Amino acid sequence: MPYTTPTAPAASRTPSLLRRELQDRLDTLARTHRVPGAQLALDTGTDVVALHTGTADTATGAPFTRDTAVPLGSLTKPYTAALVMLLADDGDLDPDEPAAAHLPELAGIPEVTIGHLLSHTGGLPTGPDSDTAAATTAARYLAAVCTADAQLFPPGTDFSYSNAGYVAAGRLVEAVTGMPWHEAVAALLLEPLGTAPAFLGGSAHTRPAAAGHAVNTATGRPLPARQNLAPLEAPAGALLASAVDLIAFGNALIGRSHVLPPAVAKDMRRPEPAARPGALADGWGLGVALYRQADRVWCGHDGNAQGTSCHLRADPESGMVVAFTGNAAGATALWRDLTDELARLTGVRVPATAQDADRDRGRPVALPECVGAYRNGTTVYCVAPGPDGSPALSVDGDLPLPLVCYADLACDLRDPATGRLEPGGRFHRDPATGRIDRVQISGRTARRTDDG
Repeated sequence: MPYTTPTAPAASRTPSLLRRELQDRLDTLARTHRVPGAQLALDTGTDVVALHTGTADTATGAPFTRDTAVPLGSLTKPYTAALVMLLADDGDLDPDEPAAAHLPELAGIPEVTIGHLLSHTGGLPTGPDSDTAAATTAARYLAAVCTADAQLFPPGTDFSYSNAGYVAAGRLVEAVTGMPWHEAVAALLLEPLGTAPAFLGGSAHTRPAAAGHAVNTATGRPLPARQNLAPLEAPAGALLASAVDLIAFGNALIGRSHVLPPAVAKDMRRPEPAARPGALADGWGLGVALYRQADRVWCGHDGNAQGTSCHLRADPESGMVVAFTGNAAGATALWRDLTDELARLTGVRVPATAQDADRDRGRPVALPECVGAYRNGTTVYCVAPGPDGSPALSVDGDLPLPLVCYADLACDLRDPATGRLEPGGRFHRDPATGRIDRVQISGRTARRTDDG
């Protein structure tokens, strides 16, 4: 369906009618997807609709409110990127300069720029799990992870989503400002946006906060999930915020706020040529994901903490900003259904996923040369023939998932239970040798380690 601005369909609905209809759909879909609670906020440029439903924490029975802060997970990253770009606007750093100019722990990868960190194009591994990261310092973490031997590809030539890059970006903020990341993001970004700061692992929240939830498979009942994020990973995933807070940040990203100068926001939205994030988005800028929808390019980001799913989309042309938070894993599917309802009720198609994810790739092909072992940091991806001879992917020895490969080297993952295909990623062929030397799965690239 082509993109249309919210004129004719919305004109037949007053803001109060639109609010009632969206509230009904939010309530119903939350029950359908077994999500205890959720928020939806919509800014059309002239009206703001802010809705919430359900329970913030099933252990306490606390209700969701407009102000309930939800663990954002990776939606923290664009806030950290905005901080870095504000410092660049003040002349304290340059996105094109080597990150090692400010961080000696990155001396082993002098070609990696600050911009590479923000756009996930530095070739950095994603980093170890949070339990491992909690046992070290940020400087030691970066010195161990960000090495030339561990690089996945030459900087500026490909994309691999990296928490380590945002640990480095947070350290960069601290080195330049002299403040801990928490204080810097609060003083320079959150408070100017009107967002009351709240962080995972911080002191008692001064605002209501939601818990993430997992569903008990035996009873079908949601149970609170424990958040697990190492303190040094805070710049990559420690923020809590409401959907209304995300709307304020989305307005800043499209140049409609004094907090980010329009030129800074435009720089953040400019697509990096090497950034091909596959299933995550259609492109990437400096800290923000880019989503194509017909003739428009929206910006935003997705985030998942333990048992939460949060999403932000903003259209610079129309001024539309949409934000969603939910406190269970099923909230991702709820978000996708809500975008369909928004299209029906307003005429605006909000891109829930990458446009590439819905593309017809044609007939599957055999790709026996993809079989092998691939590594991203400590994570091992193994592609091996399945029972029927077609390739299957396992990550760190987990249950293999069937792979469906295509002539353009893209691949999908097949759910063994339902048979449904989910966007997986792509293989990469070395242009010099013709050999498949990398695989990207869900935005993370792994380098081949066997002889093929």
